[in-house]
Amino acid sequence: MVTYYDDRLVRVTSTAVTVEGRVYPVAEISEIWHQHGTLSWRVLAGRGAIGAAMVAPLVAAVIGVAVALWLDRSTTVTIAIIGASVLVGLAVGPVADFLFEYLDRSYARGSRQREVWIRWRDRPVQLLRTPDALRFGQIYRAVQRALETSPPIPPRRR
Repeated sequence: MVTYYDDRLVRVTSTAVTVEGRVYPVAEISEIWHQHGTLSWRVLAGRGAIGAAMVAPLVAAVIGVAVALWLDRSTTVTIAIIGASVLVGLAVGPVADFLFEYLDRSYARGSRQREVWIRWRDRPVQLLRTPDALRFGQIYRAVQRALETSPPIPPRRR
């Protein structure tokens, strides 16, 4: 027996697919397909907020420099305002790594529900529904590999 995927809830082997305790023998699965749900606007808004958080210090720095030059104060005051603005702009550096990591994880999780379906004993069965794009892809491909390596299902006699 070969194990293609294994986590707390799903286990895909060359002999069976087990999802939350339900066992589907690979020999009884004739087809696999997937469906995608609608976009989650909450996830997309979160990504937009991350982008705004990365750009905000740079915009604040540019505005600070523009204000410093527009105020037309003494050289010392202008340099102080420009220096403070540059420091605000540099704040994006340490924060950007954290925000890029969070943004990357957001894309790995996905922005919509994904479903894995199989035809088991001539009935459609929803194996899995998850918003996690990475996990969805791993499980879907594991079931495909299990079906590819299993012997074909003999036709039913009527």
